[in-house]
This record gives sequence, C-alpha cells and structure tokens, in this order.
Amino acid sequence: MKFDYPCGDPPPAGETKEIAPGVLWVRMPLPFALRWINLWLLEDGDGWTVVDTGVATDESRAHWTTIFASPALKGKPVTRVLCTHMHPDHVGLAGWITDRFNCVLWMSRLEYVVCRMLVADTGREAPEDGVNFYRAAGWDDDALVTYRKRFGQFGRMVQAMPDSFRRVTAGESLRIGGHDWRVLGGHGHSPEHLCLWSPELNLFISGDQILPRISSNVSVFPTEPEADPLSDWLESCARLQREIPADVLVLPAHNEPFVGAHARLQELIDGHELCLKRVERRLQSGPQRAVDLFGALFPGTVTSEVLGFATGESLAHLNCLIARGRARRRLGPDGVAVYEAV
Repeated sequence: MKFDYPCGDPPPAGETKEIAPGVLWVRMPLPFALRWINLWLLEDGDGWTVVDTGVATDESRAHWTTIFASPALKGKPVTRVLCTHMHPDHVGLAGWITDRFNCVLWMSRLEYVVCRMLVADTGREAPEDGVNFYRAAGWDDDALVTYRKRFGQFGRMVQAMPDSFRRVTAGESLRIGGHDWRVLGGHGHSPEHLCLWSPELNLFISGDQILPRISSNVSVFPTEPEADPLSDWLESCARLQREIPADVLVLPAHNEPFVGAHARLQELIDGHELCLKRVERRLQSGPQRAVDLFGALFPGTVTSEVLGFATGESLAHLNCLIARGRARRRLGPDGVAVYEAV
C-alpha cells in the first residue's frame, strides 16, 4: 500500500527539520543494517525534550554537539530525555545527554530495568542457557561458536545509563511545550514500549511500534524461551487502531513520517497472520525445527548476521501457534526441539 509522506526529504545528519511548531526531526546514522534512526526534539518552554538518542558512537556524539549549538535550538538546553524503549539505537546516548545537561531520563520501568540488565552482560561469558536455547532451535556448532563470541555486545552501543530515571506509564499524559502528549503502550517488539500522541498537533511518535516500510522484529529470546511476544504485538497493533486517528501524522523511528496509521497497522496484523498460516502448513507436512521455517517467514536467504533475529522471529510464530493450540513442541535427546501441528 502507498502512504502519504508529507514531510519531504529527511534532514542531513547534524541538522534539524521543523515538521510542526516546536517539533524538530533529527536523523542519525547507525552502524548496522537499518542505517538511520529518526529522533525528535520537542520544544518545552525554556528547554527541549529529546525523544530517543541514537547509538553511542563518536559520530552520533559529534552530530548531537553540532545540533545543540545550532540556531534551531534557540540557545535552550535539553531539559528531559524520553526513550520509547531500550534498544541501543533508541537509548544508546541517554546517559551522555542527561549527564551533559544534568537532566532526567524518562522511560517505562521495564524498559529501563531490562536495559540495565543487558548492559550488565557486557563482557560476560555466554550462558549455557543461551547456548542450549539456540541448539534447541537447530543451530549448528559453528553458529553456536559465533554466539559465544558475540554475546554481551549490547552494552558496547550504550553509554553508561543514568542511575535513576522517571517512570513513564501507558495511560498518562505529559505536558510538553504547551501540548498534552498521551502515552500509549506497545508490546511484542520490546517489553514495555511507549509511544506519544498529541491530539492537538495530530502527531504520533511511534518509536518502532509502527514503521511504514519495514516490520519491527518480534522475537523470543533465551531469557524467556516460552514467551509469546507475537500475541502481544498483534494485540498492541489492534488496540492502537482504536486509540489513534486514521489521519494522524506518524513520526516513526525508521523510514519517513507518513499518514496512514490504521492501514499500516492492519498490514502488520495481516502479514503476521499470513506467516502463521504458512508456518502451520509447514508443520502439517511433518516435524520442523525453528530454523527449518525461515522459508515460510522471510523472502531471502538468512545470513549469519541476522540468524539471531530470524530464529527469534521463527520461535515467536511457533510459540503463538502453541498458545492458540495449533502446534506442540517436543525436545529430542540431542537437545534439538521439533514442532508439530496439532
């Protein structure tokens, strides 16, 4: 489906673009496949609220330093950092910005706590629970060796987090720059994702909850192997269709601002339901490992760089089918799990 992209070209890195009174679009480069993230500055009286921060790289710090000194900020400091969720491209420089301006980080409790937990894993040896989790999914020995080598990388993209924060919860309303921004929750992509909706401005800062051209990863991880994040994601998408207007301007974390929220949310729901049907058909043909189902979920070849994401998404669909009573899991004596249709 084609959507309306009314904001034109994105701003170059290190610059801003006003898309509504007191709302600035910032774009930062990323050192991985997504390439770019959109960040937002909301004018707030004598200062600015930063919504999401980018990853902790020297390049991003340099771009932020340029923006902080630019005429667009009118000489005002950052007075608050608000993060939609705990992934490094959203929270990576939260500690650096709050330290620089002596301001407070605002985010949901679960996102803050999980982020601190994952940062604490930096440099730690890969746990056997994780190795067994990916062995059960069907990973071979080479992939498991790579997992051991790469474990604990999360914290390398996140500057030290603030030791305290202000909890934000879905359902509350934040007064920013003379406008009420309602906090709406999302689940499935991350534990307690937050979005911001301004009815007066008709703007919706979606984080990773709604993206116009790509689908956010919905994965099962070794810390909670029986989780059902896909059911949470589908429920969140359906609820947001009821909570925000169809003509709201969506300010996503990736791609460009667009109009068409309801249609895009329906596309996301329909896409996952179609994948669930494909996975179930594969299970009806015989027992399958999680890694055997990539062809039912992804159009291209799954490389070693995205194996973890692909496996997590495959397991999310399988766990959703189990929750619906459509599949079951059986762990073999070799530690590899196979899934069967019910």
